Amino acid sequence: MAPRSATAKAAPTMTMQGIEVPTSNVNPKQFFQLTRRQNVAQNTFTYAGLGLVDHVEMRQTGIVAGIMIKFSGSLVIALNAGTVASTMNWPYNLLKTAKFSANGQSNLINASGQTLKAREIMHHGDLTDRGVVRGVGGASPGTQVQQGTMSLSNESWGVGQNVSAIAGGTYSVELEWWIPVAFDEVTLTGAIFAQTSATNLDLELDWASQSDLFTTTGSPTITLSGTIVAESRLYTIPEIGNGQVVVPDLSVFHAIIESRYTAVGNTVNEVRLAGQGVGKQLMRLFGQLWNGSGAGAPLPVNATNFGQIGWRFGSNDTPEVWPDGRANAYYTEKLWDCDLSSLQGFFSIDWASENAFRDTVDEGTATELRLLLEVPSGVTLTSPVLKYVQEILSVGSAA
Repeated sequence: MAPRSATAKAAPTMTMQGIEVPTSNVNPKQFFQLTRRQNVAQNTFTYAGLGLVDHVEMRQTGIVAGIMIKFSGSLVIALNAGTVASTMNWPYNLLKTAKFSANGQSNLINASGQTLKAREIMHHGDLTDRGVVRGVGGASPGTQVQQGTMSLSNESWGVGQNVSAIAGGTYSVELEWWIPVAFDEVTLTGAIFAQTSATNLDLELDWASQSDLFTTTGSPTITLSGTIVAESRLYTIPEIGNGQVVVPDLSVFHAIIESRYTAVGNTVNEVRLAGQGVGKQLMRLFGQLWNGSGAGAPLPVNATNFGQIGWRFGSNDTPEVWPDGRANAYYTEKLWDCDLSSLQGFFSIDWASENAFRDTVDEGTATELRLLLEVPSGVTLTSPVLKYVQEILSVGSAA
């Protein structure tokens, strides 16, 4: 009897971040034994200018954990019998918005430069600005402060933050922002598989306008020029023989989304978090309340400016609440060894830093999530804008 032909069965596959991968290739333990970390300069280009947009072209190689954006240039101020003052947006909100999209998921990262600096400090815990002297407030060069600026010693602001009477001249500016594609680099949760022609990565850098960063009288000219270096942190994809590769579990997307809410009043504001849903895990919730005409400024988080700060879900479940802004500022500083609250005005609720698997909020069970933010009656609100930030892990279908 002639033998019967056998039909070969296709190897089982799974979809990770919109890309089909053989199940046999997913082996986190083996991947971490064999991979190598690489810092790769994606490209170097001339900064587009105030109020304009730059796009970073991403190479399709390896597994992307994050991207460092470095600005190096000069700020030239010619007074022409006028005056120039910086706002609280200077220097880090020079990067007005960073938008990162990957594999059909738009704006996984959609946040301002100041938010990204705060998140980097939050994630590392031991990254501190203590002892780094910068000028903030008052007449230029500003009151010399040694904490609360979020600055690294190797950075250069050129001119101080929220300072007046800036002298004409040329100032050196060196800044950097970390775009955290992955939630962390230990597990690479949320990292992006880039080594395929099917991968589509885009990083858009929206730069602030002059009026966001400076206020002027008369007819001064302000020119900011420089070079942008985009440096990716990649992990190589190991080959294990017969053309097979091995990858970690990349079934989850990592997102940092900054939202704006303007209906803030002198009351206990309950702000329903945007975009919540099943398949999402809330890791951190933080933000600032900007107040005042023009560019405004973030309100310092203290007992004068803020009453209760907390979160709520369901009908009225309130798992955590701080009695006033001062209590939340203590919590924030102790958790990250950095005073993010006094100058930069960040409040925070963190579930990820101490025990993420125990503490983070499953949006499938904790529904109708709201941020509680009380503004006492004695605080004068002028065009207030609440900028709140959600850091989220999402399975592919929920992202």
